[in-house]
Amino acid sequence: MTASTPRRVRVRAPELVGKGGWLNTGDKQYTLADLRGRIVVLDFWTFCCINCLHVLDELRELEEKHPDTVVVIGVHSPKFVHEAEHAAVVDAVERYGVEHPVLDDPELATWKQYAVRAWPTLVVIDPEGYVVAQHAGEGHVHAIERLVTELEAEHTAKGTLRRGDGPYVAPEPQPTTLRFPGKALVLPGGTFLVSDTTRHQLVEMAADGETVVRRIGSGARGFADGTADTATFNEPQGLAHLDARSVVVADTVNHALRRLDLATGEVTTLAGTGRQWWQGSPTSGPAREVDLSSPWDVALFGGKVWIAMAGVHQLWAYDPVDGTVGVTAGTTNEGLVDGPGDEAWFAQPSGLAATADRLWLADSETSALRWVDLDGTVHTAVGTGLFDFGHRDGPAGQALLQHPLGVTALPDGSVAVSDTYNHALRRYDPATGEVTTLATDLREPSDAVLAGEDIVVVESARHRLTRLRLPEEAVRVESVAHRTQRAATEVAPGKLRLDVIFQAPTGQKLDTRYGPSTRLLVSSTPPELLLAGEGADTDLSRTLELNPEVEEGVLHISAMAASCDDDPAIEYPACHVHQQDWGVPVHVIAAGTDRLPLLLAGMDDQTP
Repeated sequence: MTASTPRRVRVRAPELVGKGGWLNTGDKQYTLADLRGRIVVLDFWTFCCINCLHVLDELRELEEKHPDTVVVIGVHSPKFVHEAEHAAVVDAVERYGVEHPVLDDPELATWKQYAVRAWPTLVVIDPEGYVVAQHAGEGHVHAIERLVTELEAEHTAKGTLRRGDGPYVAPEPQPTTLRFPGKALVLPGGTFLVSDTTRHQLVEMAADGETVVRRIGSGARGFADGTADTATFNEPQGLAHLDARSVVVADTVNHALRRLDLATGEVTTLAGTGRQWWQGSPTSGPAREVDLSSPWDVALFGGKVWIAMAGVHQLWAYDPVDGTVGVTAGTTNEGLVDGPGDEAWFAQPSGLAATADRLWLADSETSALRWVDLDGTVHTAVGTGLFDFGHRDGPAGQALLQHPLGVTALPDGSVAVSDTYNHALRRYDPATGEVTTLATDLREPSDAVLAGEDIVVVESARHRLTRLRLPEEAVRVESVAHRTQRAATEVAPGKLRLDVIFQAPTGQKLDTRYGPSTRLLVSSTPPELLLAGEGADTDLSRTLELNPEVEEGVLHISAMAASCDDDPAIEYPACHVHQQDWGVPVHVIAAGTDRLPLLLAGMDDQTP
């Protein structure tokens, strides 16, 4: 390490334990002792979380650059009940192309040992088994890569670095026609176009939903326009008719919209640069010049292609007439807040369906069904927030979903919801305000389309399209309600000191050229939890006042800080925006703490 690098606190890394065992290791079980001599990066993730999926993509480059010194270990730490199922974790590891060992930790044992507070979190362990850095959120792999380079030099000199092949063992490929399909679209001739997400292709299926008519895309992960045989995608999802001759595709991991010419199979790019949008990037402009962030679904509404921009918790729209793209609703804060589009909060919108006067959306992380009217106002039909979910029918105000990914407008004005983690197809009727269950025993349904009197469901985890007759009566199911497993922080009633701790990375300083460089936004669920302290300000410390009459709830905290290169010799310094959103479950008791410290990742070295 260089002389200017501060000495890291040496904290022995806790052991890796998980009731679900190990994946991608050829059935071998590992301990930290088995990995001694290697630089280990623990990735605490859960497969519902779009930020976690972004980190998986960021880590690919690190793994490619340091294949014989770095071992990435995914520690799967579930939020939803479904994510605690071992089979679901196995599916997710294949679905998202995870090419490193994964420890399935359904009871959050290792999460607790490492004092992790947020998804995703990365922890770096040196070759001698000590924790040397911890980063919450995404966008930190560049800092970890610098640290890895330092650790390689240090431990090569000490003789404690052990090079060689890692413990990853690839699973056997499965010969299914589709592999984790995402969305579907009925084409004019009655065939189905399906996004074959894990194979990075589009597949046209015959009207029987089983026979392959043609494949579009080479099947290799990439971002290239071209013919049906040469074009490449990266985990495509949503599909919508652009006009009578073409389809727009949400090319999710390429952060782009693509156009498919139905007659020729030619693929071109409509919007996006291939780079992920970050705070401070433009939010409107020529479509090919503006960065996007994990577009998950698309729908034509009001003459524009609306985009479920899952990566930044917003809705955007592409205008095919003037070739521009821009934000239509959402602030980038994660949560459930209705109202005018520029004030609304979403949480990973993942499914869209348009009618003449409403754009319906599946807001997956709040387990909610929501809609936007023609004047851009956002409403919630079903759902209460980030941490409440389940399978409960009845009046919309009491009904529960679990991480839905798709929504389908039905002929009678009601909507079907692909209730993904409940393995069910649900129905909401705006006329009665009732939620019912149409079908169960589906495996991670992610979308559905109408085909005559039938509804065809994309059963993502069964790798197929499933045709159902729309029933006259709903299926009755036993009601189940859940809250996230994440442990609540015990806090005292009355005054609570909130401190968001931020230190600019080495070689940078806070950017104060145009005013305050920090921002802190606080709210709560239920709103009655906070008697004082909600709202936005530029100070990263604030005194909140908790209502002693409210025993539990969630504090929603969003912090931002901007930093730039601290070298007067640099004429055009590079600047970075660091942002983190927390949902902190709290339990209000007399013996609780009166201070809540949170770490806004920006420091080069952060030990727990």
